[in-house]
Amino acid sequence: MASRDPVADLRRIAFLLEAANEPTYRVRAFRTAMATVGRLAPDELAERARAGRLRELPGIGEVLERTIGESLRGEEPVYLRRLEATGGRPVAEGAAALCAALRGDAHVHSDWSDGGSPIEEMAEAARGLGHAWIVLTDHSPRLTVANGLSPERLRDQLEVVDRLNRELSPFRILAGIEVDINPDGTLDQELALLERLDLVVGSVHSELRMPPGLMTRRLVTALANPHLDVLGHVTGRMVTGRRHRPPSEFDAEIVFAAAERFDKAIEINSRPERLDPPKRLLRLAVEAGCRFAIDSDAHAPGQLAWQPNGCERAFLCGVEAAAVVTTWDADAVLAWTRRHRSGGT
Repeated sequence: MASRDPVADLRRIAFLLEAANEPTYRVRAFRTAMATVGRLAPDELAERARAGRLRELPGIGEVLERTIGESLRGEEPVYLRRLEATGGRPVAEGAAALCAALRGDAHVHSDWSDGGSPIEEMAEAARGLGHAWIVLTDHSPRLTVANGLSPERLRDQLEVVDRLNRELSPFRILAGIEVDINPDGTLDQELALLERLDLVVGSVHSELRMPPGLMTRRLVTALANPHLDVLGHVTGRMVTGRRHRPPSEFDAEIVFAAAERFDKAIEINSRPERLDPPKRLLRLAVEAGCRFAIDSDAHAPGQLAWQPNGCERAFLCGVEAAAVVTTWDADAVLAWTRRHRSGGT
């Protein structure tokens, strides 16, 4: 494959960043790299790329090294492709359009586990935001610190959800759970109960520092489970506050390939302290062809309004509305999760 012109690709990226009103420092980084690359002879640039020495050049970091390398290999850089997909629209405009397409929220907690408000209050708040549905995803038994639901309590909750759906119609509360993904990749709830649920979010809440190989196996095993639909806050990171925590390490390409293979969704978690996955991984998931769920992970009514955080990140990373299950109506969501239970048939 013939080499592209990395200077032209860097120039185009800088132009699109400016058109989208991105921060000046980001634009400057690409223009500085453009000037640096432009001063090198083509042979020297190619040799540096082959030897992994691009980062020795001033202002060239991981993202720019990857972008230049892709261009030299004749590939349209992923960063450029993502920007072209957004059409240079301002971030606020693109994120707003994605938010306007949302029909529901697939990750919502109540006071049955570690939320602060009754189920009905969460549903009313979501309806007030214009949603047509939410998934009630209180925690599973293993997470005792969050008052996880035993099988008996979950059965009781399902009866409450049935009653509320009769009262709130046409708004719908989909029966769900945020089930813990155990260290071996199994799910922390009775199989018969998982069968009864409309949608299952699976998340890692323990042993987040497992060796990367074991964490990769853990996540892939969970994604292969027909009772899991959405992989929640995939890296487990915390980026603000007292609970600051680095992301778990795993082979993201393998995990996202599994999500695409089994038609599961990667959650774009909108909580300000999570903003998970990081943009680098979110772009990889886009490239892998994954579906997504833009969720609030709300534990109180006002937190349901956090979804714009996820919409902004999704737009920046080239996520299309059609790939976001929370833009679908409830019947489409249920048809999707039922295909998982039936083995994709």
